[in-house]
Amino acid sequence: MTALGILYPGHAAEDDYPRIEQLLGSDVRLTVVHTDTAEDAHRVDALLDVGSAPRLATGVEELRLSGAEAVLWASAGGSFVHGARGAHDQVRALAVAAGLPASSTSFAFAHAAREIGARRVAIGAAYPDDVAALFAEFLKETGTEVVAVHSTAATAAEEAGWDYDGVLALARAADHPDADAVLLPDTALHTAAHLTDLEKDLAKPVLTAGQVTVWEALRLTDRRVNAPALGALFTREPVVQADATSPA
Repeated sequence: MTALGILYPGHAAEDDYPRIEQLLGSDVRLTVVHTDTAEDAHRVDALLDVGSAPRLATGVEELRLSGAEAVLWASAGGSFVHGARGAHDQVRALAVAAGLPASSTSFAFAHAAREIGARRVAIGAAYPDDVAALFAEFLKETGTEVVAVHSTAATAAEEAGWDYDGVLALARAADHPDADAVLLPDTALHTAAHLTDLEKDLAKPVLTAGQVTVWEALRLTDRRVNAPALGALFTREPVVQADATSPA
């Protein structure tokens, strides 16, 4: 049994995690612990508060006691708004507090894009333009070229109510002919049931927040699970980098 800990801000699409656990079809257990949010808003100041150390600390002890082998901060906006260096410091502090390997959804996107060989990506974000631009900048800082950004401002509660057509509309609006993959960064979107349909409709890999969060947690525990229902990220072999000496 591999036990993974998910720190999830507030309540929106957390029911995607039991669905993902079921779709993995293996001995993986996902424990979701909620952190507090003062406001359901995608403003920079609100996202900085969501990812602040005191708010993250509230759930760490519960995850540690659950037997988790790795901890994921399941918020893209609550990490990338700090910039690449700040997000790294956030994850390092989380790892120290938990005494476990740790990462965040933002870094999960960067690592997942590399995993599937997506050097150029398009972003479909349910954020205001300025926040979506910060995610694009984060990806650039971590080595992924962004060829298009589409933003549609919405609250987490609004996004959580979108059906497949709403998620597909966001992905289609974001897609670009030069993009190797489309990224949907908000963990408030329900996407676990839609991944194969999204990839079929767009004819390319689609990376979504809940999906990459769980994949990253598995990566931290050196687990690879073949789960076709979770999209190309869970079926492809890792891309072998041309320069084996380059840092991960």
